[in-house]
Amino acid sequence: MDPARPAPDWRVTEAAVAERLRAARRIVVKVGSSLVTNEGRGLDEAAIGQWSVQLSTLVGQGRELIMVSSGAIAEGMKRLGWAVRPKALNELQAAAAVGQMGLVQMYESKLRQLGLRSAQVLLTHADLADRERYLNARSTLLTLLAHRVLPVINENDTVVTDEIKFGDNDTLGALVANLVEADLLVILTDQKGLYSADPRKQADARFIAAARAGDPELEAMAGGAGSRIGTGGMITKILAAKRAARSGASTVIAWGRDPDALLRLLEGEPIGTCLLSDTPKLQARKQWMADHLQLRGAVRVDAGAATKIVQEGKSLLPIGMTAVEGDFVRGDVIALRAPDGSELARGLANYSAAEARLLCRKASADFERLLGYAAEAEMIHRDNLVLTSRSG
Repeated sequence: MDPARPAPDWRVTEAAVAERLRAARRIVVKVGSSLVTNEGRGLDEAAIGQWSVQLSTLVGQGRELIMVSSGAIAEGMKRLGWAVRPKALNELQAAAAVGQMGLVQMYESKLRQLGLRSAQVLLTHADLADRERYLNARSTLLTLLAHRVLPVINENDTVVTDEIKFGDNDTLGALVANLVEADLLVILTDQKGLYSADPRKQADARFIAAARAGDPELEAMAGGAGSRIGTGGMITKILAAKRAARSGASTVIAWGRDPDALLRLLEGEPIGTCLLSDTPKLQARKQWMADHLQLRGAVRVDAGAATKIVQEGKSLLPIGMTAVEGDFVRGDVIALRAPDGSELARGLANYSAAEARLLCRKASADFERLLGYAAEAEMIHRDNLVLTSRSG
């Protein structure tokens, strides 16, 4: 350990941080506008090129990467010749539309040169608030990752309004981490990490190498008029880490211009501030489903399906379903019931109640004929299923 680096705080050891970083397989990387646009002077081609090299290397290691990138409005302003950021919503949206072209083109060009395919994904808060759109966005992103395509995500500033804005891309990064159940959220910023006070004003400011995500002391440091962490939007990053931790993702806040920061982080090197989640990612989601109070419906399964689900940890396939109860939509939490009606498990439905009734006792090869489309093969995937029966 570097003797100049303060010891980790809040009972988080450097060994625990290194272990969590090395184990991360699915990672969301968020980069801020000031880094992407070189403090508003235009897209920083060299920086985007360096991040692309690191992303490509990590994908080559078998990791799954998602990029959440700011910078569209700043790049659009430059292309339109605007020196001052406009206040009118329609002008901001116009700048975003112009800038998004350059932003995605830059990423696509740099990644393609390295043999890595990319995809543009624009999201609004409404996409993640609506259950069906949430699952559709999740399904799209997971499919892209399965095909070794790197999604580049930004807020859809072209159509977004104040009422449906994420507020900042730190929040968007956390929500994407929740959406895909990432192991790690990396927020690359123009600062080294978190300090106990503004180091530019207080010489005794202590660097926070590690802490627990959601620790109230962190928010207290950043809250109020007399912020002890100072400027730079650190409160949004602390809150983003707290949000990401709800689905089991830890967060690292690090300086985006640190050479090979992503590669070194995922080798376990303690760069920046690591805010660890205490909850394993699957446990977080499954506990939420187990505690769900309002179930909109249920499916009854035959004895064979019940055995596979409870004893073998299998997904629920429609061919094992015998009846459907209630009126639910895709994304609702529903119960799985044994032949005698007792609850075996709960999970997230991939199909609505009306669709599920058509799929009972049917094989996946029949889905397109029955529904007009073919989506997931499972009614409930095992990753979205938690046992609730005592026998489970």
